[in-house]
Amino acid sequence: MTTKWTIASLLCKKSFLLLIAISSATMYGCTVNPATGQSQFTALLPASSEAKVGAAEHAKIEAQFGKFMTGPIADYVNQVGQRVAANTERKDVQYKFYVLDTPLVNAFALPGGYTYFSRGLLTLANSEAELAGVIGHEIGHITARHAASRMSQGMVAGIGAAVIGTVAGGSAGQVASLGSNLYISSYSRGQETQSDELGIRYLARAGYDPSGMSTFLSSLDAQSKLEAKEAGKNGSSFNYFSTHPLTAKRVQDSRVEAAKYPANNNKARAAYLNKINGLVYGDSPDQGFAKGNRFYHPALDFTFSVPKGAKITNGATKVTARHPNGTAIIFDTGKGRSTDPVNYIRNEWLKGGQVGGAEAITVHGKPAATTVFGGNIQGKSVAVRLVAVQWAPNTYYRFQMAIPSGVGKAFEEELKQTTYSLRKMSSGEKKSIQAKKIRVLVAPSGSTVSSMAARMNVDGNKVEHFLVLNGMTSGQQVIAGQPYKIVL
Repeated sequence: MTTKWTIASLLCKKSFLLLIAISSATMYGCTVNPATGQSQFTALLPASSEAKVGAAEHAKIEAQFGKFMTGPIADYVNQVGQRVAANTERKDVQYKFYVLDTPLVNAFALPGGYTYFSRGLLTLANSEAELAGVIGHEIGHITARHAASRMSQGMVAGIGAAVIGTVAGGSAGQVASLGSNLYISSYSRGQETQSDELGIRYLARAGYDPSGMSTFLSSLDAQSKLEAKEAGKNGSSFNYFSTHPLTAKRVQDSRVEAAKYPANNNKARAAYLNKINGLVYGDSPDQGFAKGNRFYHPALDFTFSVPKGAKITNGATKVTARHPNGTAIIFDTGKGRSTDPVNYIRNEWLKGGQVGGAEAITVHGKPAATTVFGGNIQGKSVAVRLVAVQWAPNTYYRFQMAIPSGVGKAFEEELKQTTYSLRKMSSGEKKSIQAKKIRVLVAPSGSTVSSMAARMNVDGNKVEHFLVLNGMTSGQQVIAGQPYKIVL
């Protein structure tokens, strides 16, 4: 929700500027944004510096997520992105589009034109217009300079907290805290709404159906609710777009906004489905697979198991597993100079921390070490078990286990087996572990939702997954001769 009296609007009022002369940049930081038509305070991240900031952050994104996808799908996303970007008000920005090899549904943008879209998002979208709508939304954050606005407001709130606190009627600490949150938290609802509006504008200008934004948001909402249901969580608070708050009102507002533009039925659905036919769905060979209570990584040639009942989540830099009894397991890698795993734990992993009782062990012929100590997580006492396995020279594979008290001896034995389950994959495992992929099939005559969904290779309710994957609602029928996505 946007309000008239935000810090940004106060900063852009002459009378208020006189009170905060402590920062000369503040005096000259108010400009009218050509995309929004609004006065905006962005003094501490001028447009001329955005490309440099974006390039620095881009390197961090690549380090976190690994190499970006290349080839036809990456080229296609760039092609659609450039078509949308050609219709923005900011011609000073060189827009760049990247596809992240992750199954999570997400998208985000950095200052300077850097925009990112996950492989999971591409599998959820059902037309080029929907992809263009997401691209337009992210570009909207750039043209509206939301990151620059948050950064400038946050930094000024810290610099001039005492003065601003006096004028705004709050304490200096409260205002400084507000400034920090403006910089590090997710976009506000007002900023999300503004980016939706700009995205629909660019979508229409690029010649697409302007409803592409709302239909994708509807699919995202359905996906979030299905994931919430399967995870046993409340659908209203469980959402992959944690940095892009999704509400029913936002979906409806995007429909209303799209109706302001001339009707255009250019969804380019068939062309889009053709482009993503064969795209990996879920975990990829380069990222590893979770299957039951075992994790496989064919590219790095290792596998391990976790206790039965634990849910494995595969991330870009680590694998996590959570058990209903509260136990958490983190698996990752670390670089070390030491060839002695005991010394590695003490002096490199824990950086000289006082941990007694480190014990040398062997895991499938590889030198390893383990130690345990008491800890506290969210007010609850836990035993923290660390395991480091020297997998290769200078490379350690590591387990961190946070174990609540009272889990019982039998479960502790299962955790012990997790440690000793780490090994290379067998040749049979490498042949049998294959990635799931999106396949586009034309519905034969007489097809039903149930008959199409029966072919889905997914965990959980196949019909629900088929409906969500294809942007369909309950009760909607399959149309013979039309293409549909399934997972094989």
